[in-house]
Amino acid sequence: MDTHPSNVSELLQQEKNTISLLRLVTAGSVDDGKSTLIGRLLFESKGIFEDQLEAVQSASTRRGSAGGQLDLSLVTDGLKAEREQGITIDVAYRYFATPRRKFIIADTPGHEQYTRNMVTGASTADLVIILIDARQGVVTQSRRHAFLASLLGIKHMVVAVNKMDLVGYERAPFDGIVTDFTEFSTRLDVPDVTFIPISALAGDNVTGRTRNMPWYEGTSLLHHLETVHIASDRNLIDFRFPVQFVSRPDLHFRGYMGTPASGIVRPGQEVVSLPSGVRSRVVRVIGPDGDVPEAFPPMAVTLTLADDIDVSRGDVLVHPNNIPRVNTTLEAMVVWMAKEPLTPTRQYVIKHGTRKVPGFVKSIRYRVDVNALRQHPADALELNEIGRCVLELSRPIVYDAYTRNRASGSFIVIDRETHNTVGAGMLLDRERLEPDESAPRIERSASPTEASGRVRESERRERLKQQPFCVWISGSDGAGASPLAYALERALFDAGLVGYVIEGDGSGNDVRQIAASARLLCDAGLFAVCVVSGEQQTEARQLAKETVGADRVVAVTVGDRGVGQPEPDLRLAATLPRDAAVEDIVRSLHRRGWTS
Repeated sequence: MDTHPSNVSELLQQEKNTISLLRLVTAGSVDDGKSTLIGRLLFESKGIFEDQLEAVQSASTRRGSAGGQLDLSLVTDGLKAEREQGITIDVAYRYFATPRRKFIIADTPGHEQYTRNMVTGASTADLVIILIDARQGVVTQSRRHAFLASLLGIKHMVVAVNKMDLVGYERAPFDGIVTDFTEFSTRLDVPDVTFIPISALAGDNVTGRTRNMPWYEGTSLLHHLETVHIASDRNLIDFRFPVQFVSRPDLHFRGYMGTPASGIVRPGQEVVSLPSGVRSRVVRVIGPDGDVPEAFPPMAVTLTLADDIDVSRGDVLVHPNNIPRVNTTLEAMVVWMAKEPLTPTRQYVIKHGTRKVPGFVKSIRYRVDVNALRQHPADALELNEIGRCVLELSRPIVYDAYTRNRASGSFIVIDRETHNTVGAGMLLDRERLEPDESAPRIERSASPTEASGRVRESERRERLKQQPFCVWISGSDGAGASPLAYALERALFDAGLVGYVIEGDGSGNDVRQIAASARLLCDAGLFAVCVVSGEQQTEARQLAKETVGADRVVAVTVGDRGVGQPEPDLRLAATLPRDAAVEDIVRSLHRRGWTS
């Protein structure tokens, strides 16, 4: 029976009713087979036009590069040639669809010098496919791309072990790669990692199961792409509406136009305009064809409010019981994309949402070695380098941490003279950069320019070969927080790190003393494991982060204390075996790059 649409209207209706869209990015080293895999997916899904297919068949016969088979890598060779000729095409996008789902593939270059291109292609992806040559195993670029995917908040990763035909479809090379990659990926924040053995050239396990690897019991790559669940990845909780344009066609209408970055808005809901803080209520939500009952990403809508308040381009409408951060001093992981290095104090333009704000990088806390997941002191960031930076803006912006909200937690850096995009940033979840006035005043060591001869913190780190950090453990009565702290100390000490356990009763003065002691230990280059009881755990965690530095504290709660309050960084069940709890904490430290 013919199921194809008979006319344009039917086609449009069929497209409208179709299945969800999956954005994915392919990554891997040069010659790992990305082009062949993309060509195979397009060929099997009938996403190649007949004239393109004829050209590929002719070129395959002429070049003989695929051993007599159809060389599907030639499908993307046109764009490769354009890149070699200097045409500015950083990322190639390909489109195809199956009866279950639509797909957009971002094909990114594999070489290290194109890290910025990988970031560009992956910035909006739901899933990343990392190709690994079965003969080569996990290489530097495999780890680099996995780290970048984690940094960019991609929740789903497929490790496609390619060229299984060249290792005789044997299981051992695949299992070795699974072991090596798993050991590395546990230090990353990627909750869903799937391993699939494939041969893109022969088509094994790409669009259907193969008989050549009977030991593999999983699904094909395409089936996984069709069925992976991404709906829950969308942030429909935090309503953020960056105002793009204020519409005033006449004296009787004022509408605020834009696209929700996240969350849902409906008529009748109360909203707050930030950064002004003025409240109002949504009267209408207007789409292209008239009023709609609700709006969510990526709908383009116009909102009208009950009150004539001062809202302009760059302002953000939010729900009053879900307020993001508003600040001029920010911390972010920055990927530098320009040949001229990023240096502190140089003026740039920060584009965040619909707002552009002048600003500069106040300091660079460290540069990340993405191959070893280690931090190194840095005075500048070179092309394709990634570092943690403190930014100072001339006006406040409204934002969330990138890990919570990719839409409101990202920004780009623009050169004020050339107007080129020179960097991309992901904002970090830092409570407050300056310590509270009530917290103990402990001065950090002066810089060499202020007091020549003083030992710098970076020198202590280098001498001790470890990163200073504080694990702040709180727990309900009988939850075993204290024994856990000492078990953690033993595990860290056995791993070659040096530190100390500090216990307290949770009273106000006691918490301050513990936090002050933890900061001294961290300033000395050591780790601190703090155990605090008491009722005000949220306030204690806040004080610890303000005193020690939020970038050096991981807050752990054992048991159910604090449910309904702001969550700690890590919550452990009281029934969890102690060894497993220690392992969870150590894994969290790994992800932050504090332990090797």
